[in-house]
Amino acid sequence: MFPPHGIKVCQNESMEITLTELEDAINFWRAHKPSTGEEHTLCNEAAALAGPYAAMIMNHRRAVDVAGLPEPARAAIEAWRQARQAADPVKG
Repeated sequence: MFPPHGIKVCQNESMEITLTELEDAINFWRAHKPSTGEEHTLCNEAAALAGPYAAMIMNHRRAVDVAGLPEPARAAIEAWRQARQAADPVKG
């Protein structure tokens, strides 16, 4: 009935993110915090997701474990998921 000792169970949060979801998250951040300056620098959230996105493409991965990503990427994904859920609470 209960998970084994030491196993964390997340409620309402997938442990993985797909390549398509990661791309959606990057596009969300680009729309909400557009690039700045002459260099068109990405916002911190989109920049944090760009590395894992590139690594997934280079390694032919369709999904990755969110827990294995750097903290800034995890935070950007969590904020994106919360915004998405707030925009459409039925779908979540």
